Amino acid sequence: MSEMSFEQMLNESFKTIHTGEVVEGTVFSVKPDEIILNIGCKADGILTRSEYTNESNLDLTTVVKVGDKMEAKVLKVNDGEGQVILTYKRLAAEKGNKRIEDAFNNQEVLKAKVTQVLDGGICVMVDEVRIFIPASLVSDTYEKDLNKYKDEEIEFVVTEYNPKRRRYIGNRRMLLTAERDKQQKELFEKIHVGDVIEGTIKNVTDFGAFVDLGGADGLLHISEMSWGRVESPKKVFKSGDTVRAFIKDIQGNKIALSMKFEDENPWKDADKKFAIGNIVTGKVARMTDFGAFVEIEKGVDALLHVSQISKDHIEKPGDVLKVGDEVTAKIVDFNLDDKKISLSIKATLEPDEPEQKAEESDEDVVSVNIDEVIAAEAEAEKEEAATE
Repeated sequence: MSEMSFEQMLNESFKTIHTGEVVEGTVFSVKPDEIILNIGCKADGILTRSEYTNESNLDLTTVVKVGDKMEAKVLKVNDGEGQVILTYKRLAAEKGNKRIEDAFNNQEVLKAKVTQVLDGGICVMVDEVRIFIPASLVSDTYEKDLNKYKDEEIEFVVTEYNPKRRRYIGNRRMLLTAERDKQQKELFEKIHVGDVIEGTIKNVTDFGAFVDLGGADGLLHISEMSWGRVESPKKVFKSGDTVRAFIKDIQGNKIALSMKFEDENPWKDADKKFAIGNIVTGKVARMTDFGAFVEIEKGVDALLHVSQISKDHIEKPGDVLKVGDEVTAKIVDFNLDDKKISLSIKATLEPDEPEQKAEESDEDVVSVNIDEVIAAEAEAEKEEAATE
């Protein structure tokens, strides 16, 4: 048998590869836009940036280094220059397709980073396969701005798998709804009417605020926000605020909340504090055409009618008072059942004294002695008769 030449032995040491074959190679050179692999063949394996990823600006030196081992798929055995053209992203996509198919069939929860935000939803990448999550399936509540999810890692399930059309749909809302249902069940098992709880303001409306209690929302109605008068919930709360309240009522899955704690009730012992005849001082809280409401204690407003502001005639309260003015007045009416109190400034003023009026009238009267008047008249008559 003839001995093999060195060249023949060298050629025998190289393996034969075919188009479509998956090969493993070692990186021995990497540039920003190209990776060169030793794949055990006579020719080097060339992996361009466009065949590594869909990210057109990715610097390959930031993700791969010399000595790394990696798998790739053969696109061309010879590109005309004796080089083997490889693809990584297509191999990853094939693996990703299988990964997504298994996740779809098993309803497995996947986790991936949001790579793109569109008008109608968001996109995530799983092993080089793009999955679209429609806006309606991103959250269990309405999301006006989806940009907050950019670059965030989220969990979801694949609810539609169609590789022929390259249509892969994810659903995050399903997971959030399931988790919320679980939390809701746990919450209702432990809460009772009267319990004091803490929650986060989720949404504020004209009639109240919805508070996230961790599994269910509670309604804090405008009438239950304070012992005093609240003009607008939006002036008191904003989304994200933490509130302390107690559970006033539970009806099915509806929870009514209140911040009107009894130990803070300003009407406690009101019949003594606000008894008729008491003098109180407060600040004008708001004005109307018929009078001013004066806050005489936090949560307690009393009406100062326009007719009770002054002894002089006043057309409207705004002529002499403004919001924030401090006034002192007497309580002239008190109704605990209706929680109504009436005030009067006039009642604190000194009344006109009847005796003083009489004295003022007597200053114009001349004091006389009746007997002296009669005697004088008689003397005058005698003198008149003697003359005649």
